[in-house]
Amino acid sequence: MVTQLDDRSSREGRPSPDALLQAAQQETRGRLKIFVGAAPGVGKTYEMLTAARTHLQEGVDVVVGVVETHGRKETEALFAGLEVIPRQRVEYKGRALDEMDLDALLARRPQLALIDELAHTNAPGSRHPKRYMDVEELIAAGIDVYTTLNVQHIESLNDVVARITRIRVRETVPDSIIDKADNIELIDLTPDDLIQRLKDGKVYVPHQAERAIRHYFSPGNLTALRELALRRTAQRVDEQMVSYMQAHAIAGPWAAGERVLACVGGDPSSIDVVRHAKRMADMLKAPWTAVHIETGRNLNMSEAKRDRIAEALRLAQRLGAEIVTLPSQDVADTIAEYARANNFTQIIILQPRRSRWLELLYGTIAQALIRKAYGAGVHVIGHSREAAEPQGGSPSVPIARGTDARAYLGSLAFVAVALGVGLVLHQALGVASIALTFLTAVLVSAVAYGLWPALFACFASVLAYNFFFLPPLHTFTIADPENVVALFFFAITAVIASNLTARVRAQAITASQRARTTEELYQFSRKLAGAANLDDLLWATVHQIALMLKVHVVILLPEGDSVAVRAGFPPEDSLDAADVAAAQWCWDKNHAAGRGADTLPGAKRLFLPMQTGRGAVGVIGIDRDEPGPILTPDQQRLLNALADQAALAIERVNLVEDVDRARLVAETDRLRAALLTSISHDLRTPLASILGSATSLAAQDEALDRATRRELIRTIQEESERLNRFIGNLLDMTRIESGSMKPRTGPIELSDVISSALRRASKILAAHRTQIRLEPGLPMLDLDDVLFEQVLFNLLDNAAKYAPAGSLVTVRAWRQNGQVCVQVIDEGPGIPPADLEHVFDKFYRAASADRRRAGTGLGLAICRGFVEAMNGTITAANRTDRPGAVFTMTLSVPVDAARLEEVVQ
Repeated sequence: MVTQLDDRSSREGRPSPDALLQAAQQETRGRLKIFVGAAPGVGKTYEMLTAARTHLQEGVDVVVGVVETHGRKETEALFAGLEVIPRQRVEYKGRALDEMDLDALLARRPQLALIDELAHTNAPGSRHPKRYMDVEELIAAGIDVYTTLNVQHIESLNDVVARITRIRVRETVPDSIIDKADNIELIDLTPDDLIQRLKDGKVYVPHQAERAIRHYFSPGNLTALRELALRRTAQRVDEQMVSYMQAHAIAGPWAAGERVLACVGGDPSSIDVVRHAKRMADMLKAPWTAVHIETGRNLNMSEAKRDRIAEALRLAQRLGAEIVTLPSQDVADTIAEYARANNFTQIIILQPRRSRWLELLYGTIAQALIRKAYGAGVHVIGHSREAAEPQGGSPSVPIARGTDARAYLGSLAFVAVALGVGLVLHQALGVASIALTFLTAVLVSAVAYGLWPALFACFASVLAYNFFFLPPLHTFTIADPENVVALFFFAITAVIASNLTARVRAQAITASQRARTTEELYQFSRKLAGAANLDDLLWATVHQIALMLKVHVVILLPEGDSVAVRAGFPPEDSLDAADVAAAQWCWDKNHAAGRGADTLPGAKRLFLPMQTGRGAVGVIGIDRDEPGPILTPDQQRLLNALADQAALAIERVNLVEDVDRARLVAETDRLRAALLTSISHDLRTPLASILGSATSLAAQDEALDRATRRELIRTIQEESERLNRFIGNLLDMTRIESGSMKPRTGPIELSDVISSALRRASKILAAHRTQIRLEPGLPMLDLDDVLFEQVLFNLLDNAAKYAPAGSLVTVRAWRQNGQVCVQVIDEGPGIPPADLEHVFDKFYRAASADRRRAGTGLGLAICRGFVEAMNGTITAANRTDRPGAVFTMTLSVPVDAARLEEVVQ
């Protein structure tokens, strides 16, 4: 993890804005308290109920969402008398499961809700798959929650517990839930007491307790689990203490717990500082951080020093430290402020390499840090004998950017220009004091080339000013003591001005670099947001990384159990065997591999996992032609930022694809279920009638009278026609879905098709009255008469199903805005408003208050498909004058018919 900090607020004695924002967010939501235990049976639920009953006596509105007593009498005694929200029944694989009713809790809205077993997995079909998600929704609604959790269910400790107990728990809770908790109470019980509770039958029944003692609940396991619970609770309490100090602008440290800070620089002995900090952190069992302070000198730092800083920070990261880089100009002040703001109690720093005279004159960072540490221990580490001289013959003094000959010649040119201007002003205008012209040259040199060329310009300016303007002229002798004083203070002013200007220049360059990097990251995020597909996204990623870091890049994504190259810059067709092995290991283990890493360092590339909160989504590989480390710490941070953005974008694309697939699967399952329902109910019903009537005729033909036989034959005929309609609807829907249906259109007379549809539906409409209202002079329509008759038949059949016997079914047609409108109107109960948008969906049937109507739910869907195939539209609505449904078709008038009508008119 890499962090940057703006500590101006703490330096000015103000609360941290981040801490205040976090506190403000907590005020708008409910509070979460977790009762944590090292193992089952320590009394978490008992303590939760005890605390709840105390609040109940104080007048707090307490409700039980879900509490598991496991038959323990002491727990059941506390449970009695509390208001309990009834659980909801969820059907799963033929079993009825009881789950917490989240909606009922939200509707009841108590002040405090008791929810046991935070890591519980909800039954399929619940709103959230995990109970901790239910808790998050309750907290977001402003409801306080008490809950319980065992340490083995914490995600980050799951594998540790599995190694200790040889049992892996599948139900886990992310650590973010622990971090969100406002209070954590550790329910602690010694191993001997817990084992005694097991033997007394207070945790499990006797035969289960005996088996548990032999395996999970051994004294060694319980001791290890107890230590894990204590440490995880202490870690959360430590984070809360730091947040409190930052929110209240409290100057630390508070030595409630140890925290170690290692200060890393460019000296070869910085490695010793890191190792010493690691040993101290292990001894104190404390978290530790490695910090590097970036100053203006970093711009002029030699490559050897940059490499040493990078090596020290990489070592610290491998040893488990948090890596922090802070921009500043005052190293000691920044370290002290950061240590106070983050409650570091131990600071480790290297003794600077300075002569005794320089230490007396300027002091050291260690001395300044000791004065400013305010209670933190400062450990000053001496240089090791092996690191007494810089390794590899590298220069021990930073080489400035301006130490090449051109920088010094440029500075000399500025002084020469200032000298020329001064001579002109002195001889032409008689100006006596021209020191400011030389001071201007010094400032320009500092801006253009940095500190050392500016100091060189300062020295040259002093000599030129003395030689050309102080009597006696053209000598370096100064006759007037007043001029000696003036020259001295001119030199002092020039040195100070060049120093300040060089520092401002360094800050400006650093700010410019950071602004450029920020702008490039912003543009990259916009590219990712605008990527149309995964290939475009990957190409934008590899191009941006190669452009900003000057490296070769490949991105590999999973394909089955392995990973394959999906993008590269420059384009890469394949990887060699070592790279393939390193990339696969990186994907499998979710850890860096390859060049410069601890695993498979012989590979050509360094492979890093691309991760999001849900896990790895791919692998990124980089390499550089130059030998040595591929990335500096700055470049590593930049790569992490780019890779994180790309990983989130890849996950977004994958989630969209997953959602589309899930929607398709859900739609397919819905259609399959509806089809099976139709086949099992609506098709079997007429088959049962046909089979029953045919069996009666075959078995009792001689005993049946003529009227009975006629009735049975009529039943067989009607049910066969009904079955034929169902099968015809299925076939028509299949034709529509496959796109194989092509209307055979031609001029038709609307009245003929309506009459034919009414004759075909005469048996269906036998119990209803029918009415036809056609506007005179309707034009011929270019339609497929077979399909349009089927549409009318389906609409009439629908009216017959829902309209009561004796009611009127009306077919109406008229001209409107150059089109012909055809309506089928009934006097039934109408369509529920919520169903108006869905009545044309496949297998959809509107809810009925009295009984379920027979049918497959395809009739109206077929109507829409046929009408749209003939370039028309169909809509559903309810009557306004009385109950009833209205289906309106809007059909286009052929151009020839319209022209003929105009000629007639």
